[in-house]
Amino acid sequence: MGVKGKLIASVEVKCGGSLIHELFHIHAHHVPNISPNIINHFEIHEGETVKVGSIVSWSYNEAGQKRFIKQQIEDIDPDKKLIRWKAIEGDVLESYNSFTIVTFSEHEWTTWVIEYEKKTEGTPEPLVQLGIVLDMTKDIDAHLLKT
Repeated sequence: MGVKGKLIASVEVKCGGSLIHELFHIHAHHVPNISPNIINHFEIHEGETVKVGSIVSWSYNEAGQKRFIKQQIEDIDPDKKLIRWKAIEGDVLESYNSFTIVTFSEHEWTTWVIEYEKKTEGTPEPLVQLGIVLDMTKDIDAHLLKT
């Protein structure tokens, strides 16, 4: 069994956490247009919208490399403005046995949690992936403030 870990980071969102949650829950397909330097493509494979049980995929840029992740939505809590995305395929699973991303928002903060299990002790912490979701959130916040 690999080493388990959890990274947590919050970013201030001037547009409000409710709008960030709504974007990921209802309008996630707009994220590639909002943050094109980070996200290349979003697709829903199973389910009509982002709901519990839906399977979605993202193509994204990581340190100049195109990456891919397919995720199953494990939980959505509208009261906590929370979505839990579990990786089921993709580049991240080359280094990690499990990789789950949780996002939740409150007032003017959006928090990202990455729960993971490394395949080996030498595998780095997923700080790059955490930086990607934080930068994407900043792009979304800036976009929502313009509209």
